[in-house]
Amino acid sequence: MRKTALLFLWIGLLMAGCGAKRKAATVKSKPVATARPSEHRESTDRPSAEMEDHFNFIAVDSPEDYIYKFREVAIREMKEFGIPASITLAQGLLESGFGKGELTRKTNNHFGIKCHTGWQGDYANYDDDLKGECFRKYNHPMDSFRDHSLFLTSRSRYATLFDLEKSDYKGWAKGLKSAGYATDPKYPQKLITIIDRYQLFAIDAVVLGIIPSAEAVAEGNQESASGLYRVQAGDTLFAISRRYQMSVGELMQLNQLESSNLSIGQLLKVQNHNSSN
Repeated sequence: MRKTALLFLWIGLLMAGCGAKRKAATVKSKPVATARPSEHRESTDRPSAEMEDHFNFIAVDSPEDYIYKFREVAIREMKEFGIPASITLAQGLLESGFGKGELTRKTNNHFGIKCHTGWQGDYANYDDDLKGECFRKYNHPMDSFRDHSLFLTSRSRYATLFDLEKSDYKGWAKGLKSAGYATDPKYPQKLITIIDRYQLFAIDAVVLGIIPSAEAVAEGNQESASGLYRVQAGDTLFAISRRYQMSVGELMQLNQLESSNLSIGQLLKVQNHNSSN
């Protein structure tokens, strides 16, 4: 029950309205990203052009903002290619430095894909394993997400991944390393840590129909029955904690909150047996 309610909380955060360190060969500013990229993928498949021809960068403020802005494209890729959205988002977060890495900011390259044979699009030269390596440049982040999907589905060495359950994100994380996706021995655990911290597995569960979406819960007026509370305008943690006869500390711990900031529409796990309307 506690696990299910916690999943509903994060679904509300992620669904309701909701790295790689790179140093440019010609850019001297220090990259924001803190994580080193994995072995970069070689792909000859050009992602479909879905966006305008001009460079369209999407700025992000935090890991949560990255998830909010790119969850829909990750869901779309999961439905079309069978890659868990949690894996796609975790890799994007890690490889792009939470969307703030210098390579990502300059090229919309969220997965560190190098040019390699067959690439006919724009590119940029950056220092990575070697000096001045060629990395693909995309007009829009969605092209980078699509190229990532094409890479995993078009190479035989990743075929065993698709024998795994789509809800088995730990298996996918370990399988990526075993198939040679990354050289970092800690790569699987880094992905798993990101998925667990931000509970990205909840997105997979909704896509797979394992649990209902937050919208379905709200439409059925099931927040109270599910031990959830939807934040309203003017709400504070103190007011909510008093309503459900909890301390602020208990409420924050139950929801793994790091600050008292709340968003309208956010779902919080509460002690529903003491709730009142």
